[in-house]
Amino acid sequence: MAEIESLVERLEMAVVRLEAVSSKFHGSALPGGDIVNGVDGDLAPCVEAYDALLSVAVAEYLKNSKAIGEDVEEHAEMVNAAFQAQRGFVKLASTHQQPPEADLATLLRPISVKIQEIQNFREKNRGSKMFNHLSAVSESIPALGWIAVAPKPGPYVKEMNDAATFYTNRVLKDYKDNDNRHVDWVRSYLQLWTELQAYIKEHHTTGLVWSKSGPFASEVSLVAPPAHGPCPLPPPPPPIFEADTPKNNSSTMHSALFAELNQGEAITRGLRHVLDGQKTHKNPELRSQGGVARQSPTKSHTPSPTSPKAPPQSHSPVLELEGKKWRVEYQDHANSLVISETELKHVVYTFKCSNSTLQIKGKINSIIVDNCKKLGLVFDNVVGIVEVINSRDIQIQVLGKVPTISVNKTEGCHIYLSEESLDCEIVSAKTSEVNILVPQDGDYKEFPVPEQYKTVWDGSKLVTEPTEMAG
Repeated sequence: MAEIESLVERLEMAVVRLEAVSSKFHGSALPGGDIVNGVDGDLAPCVEAYDALLSVAVAEYLKNSKAIGEDVEEHAEMVNAAFQAQRGFVKLASTHQQPPEADLATLLRPISVKIQEIQNFREKNRGSKMFNHLSAVSESIPALGWIAVAPKPGPYVKEMNDAATFYTNRVLKDYKDNDNRHVDWVRSYLQLWTELQAYIKEHHTTGLVWSKSGPFASEVSLVAPPAHGPCPLPPPPPPIFEADTPKNNSSTMHSALFAELNQGEAITRGLRHVLDGQKTHKNPELRSQGGVARQSPTKSHTPSPTSPKAPPQSHSPVLELEGKKWRVEYQDHANSLVISETELKHVVYTFKCSNSTLQIKGKINSIIVDNCKKLGLVFDNVVGIVEVINSRDIQIQVLGKVPTISVNKTEGCHIYLSEESLDCEIVSAKTSEVNILVPQDGDYKEFPVPEQYKTVWDGSKLVTEPTEMAG
């Protein structure tokens, strides 16, 4: 009873304090003012400047992202939410003193979570046509962590901005000649970080500036009450006497399990006797039949939705130009595939083709052969790389020049070089049966790529060389 009376007394004191704070809010709220934890008045200059950043630079970035739409627009909304969360943190610092290090980490967690969400969005959408856009944002969004950087938060933001330029340059390369929306997007996104650097230089040169007066910041103070009206009442306390209800049924399951085990010999009563005619070790003919099919006394014969193997999904063959990429996919027994309308910027991506032949005319950027089987590839000139990965029984014939051919995770690959391509570099990893055929005296001479190596320690470093039996 003494504990209950003490609790009631504390609750009554809390109600009195809440009523006092509520009356203060009613009597002193300024029209258009800003109230945070009982502190009335106008916004600090650093908060007003941050609002200007949101209304101009962030708004322009959002507008250009919306013009592109799809994943870029969704990603931009997440970036906007992160900036809004940081605005609340800057506002908190303008009215509160800096908390201890442990409390500061707790206050920074909401922004950290939003940064992680933005980066996860990129990882979940690696197949997106806008992957370079998503990557530019994902690589630079950690710049919002400047609020925890001292004494040079500005250069830190610039460093993150520079990380984005690798991908924004790719965006410009892809779209600068055919879609100005993406050019505007790049300009506004990079300008966003430039404006943030200028803001930091003016208001937080050596680190986030905290108030010299007022209460110390805490997790509670990060959530501001509404500008007008009383502070909402806290949730009611839990009942003093609460039944001990388990959060899940794990303890019940354990109890049931031990109850079964404690039956002793009685636990075998539920087992079914197997007749001699149903025993595979006494009836060899049953082994080839997979044993005796019988219905379990505890399980129905309804098949599980995942038990049968799903039939292989059929795909329509594809041979089309999508932007700057030629897609050659799911071709089967197609021996007359030809790509003749090519440009230097084109990339050919060949995926899951089998028993087919593909000829590529002209000069292109690169070729990728992925998950193909028994494919013949003939091409004129490639200025970048020809890459074969996860494939089997591939034949490649070079009619012109190619600087590099890469073969990875592939079983069986014959590469016919031309006189012009004898200086080609061939890189292989996790492969077998790779042969290079070099023109000699009007014919081709075959040279196998070694598969077995010998590594020795020469006293200062490891020396690896092909073994003689590997050719």
